[in-house]
Amino acid sequence: MKYVDEFRDGDKARNIAAQIRVEADPARTYNLMEFCGGHTHAIFRYGIPDLLPDNVKLIHGPGCPVCVLPIGRLDMAINLARRPDVILCTYGDMLRVPGSGRESLMKVRAEGTDVRMLYSPADAIKLAQQHPDKQVVFFAIGFETTTPPTALVLDQARKLGLDNFSVFCNHVLTPAAMHAILNTPEADNGALALDGFIGPAHVSTVIGSAPYEPFPQQYNRPVVIAGFEPLDVLQAILMLIRQLNEGRCEVENEFTRAVTRQGNLKAQAMVDRVFERRASFEWRGLGAIPESALQIRSEYAQFDAEKRFELEQLEGRENKACECPAILRGVKNPRDCKLFANPCTPDNPLGSCMVSSEGACAAYYSYGRHSESRIPVQEQRV
Repeated sequence: MKYVDEFRDGDKARNIAAQIRVEADPARTYNLMEFCGGHTHAIFRYGIPDLLPDNVKLIHGPGCPVCVLPIGRLDMAINLARRPDVILCTYGDMLRVPGSGRESLMKVRAEGTDVRMLYSPADAIKLAQQHPDKQVVFFAIGFETTTPPTALVLDQARKLGLDNFSVFCNHVLTPAAMHAILNTPEADNGALALDGFIGPAHVSTVIGSAPYEPFPQQYNRPVVIAGFEPLDVLQAILMLIRQLNEGRCEVENEFTRAVTRQGNLKAQAMVDRVFERRASFEWRGLGAIPESALQIRSEYAQFDAEKRFELEQLEGRENKACECPAILRGVKNPRDCKLFANPCTPDNPLGSCMVSSEGACAAYYSYGRHSESRIPVQEQRV
């Protein structure tokens, strides 16, 4: 994409919104889930709910990697960080997520442990080279978008023979979570009404559009892959409404400037060489999902932190008052949580959905969605 402003044109946005109002059948409700947390923030940043008719409902999905990581896995990372021989490094959002007893990596760093924020997995390789007397562990999280860089550094570590580098792998898979959502008890009993998906952008640049094809076939739910700009999201909503009105059910690609059906084959090959699917993995809010995450292949086992440190699988304790698990399933929104905005805020996060830059609670809080009333479309919005 060469330009950005053309995808934020206010007049074009209002034209698409007007077309949505014309084509949305007032006799029905359209319940559309944006899977990706990046879409959730774009939706509120640009005031898209204010442009839609009341019968077009946007449901927020579990597409935030920081949010879906279960507390037990975070507790394992905290235990690793407390080892005197370890430098634990990870992405910035992960530092402030509360674990059991409201501990976090930020808090254990304040105790004197060596926990570092990085912007790229390649920085972890440099740390290992600079500190040969320490064990450098990269706490890897993320969907398919961030998996190829982790695979690359694991391959690089093997070539370099870095015996003081390892990865605590927590990479998860988007289609598996979408299957899980459509098989939750709430989806079965009607508590979660879901008519279609706005498919993720960055993930789809890697995996392509083909992995979404089972959803129209098995569940009769259309998927439209969308970019992150306001015109992308509005166009995807219009495309879903048209499919539903016409009785069609298929995968469509609005984000054609970046996504193809086959995806990035080189990135996929790198991931397949280094990783394999886990039999099962625990997700916050969704429970154990079969083949929904990746683990490091045996050929790279010497760089697997779970094996190197013989990590014990832990079961973390959720804050009983926090509604993050239900929000991640799409059955509640942040305003349904009695902790939202008071006392849970970005400065005092009590749940993962308020910490992450892609979390639904952070989006609601950051863009003023504190009450049920609609807020006026402001000038900075489309």
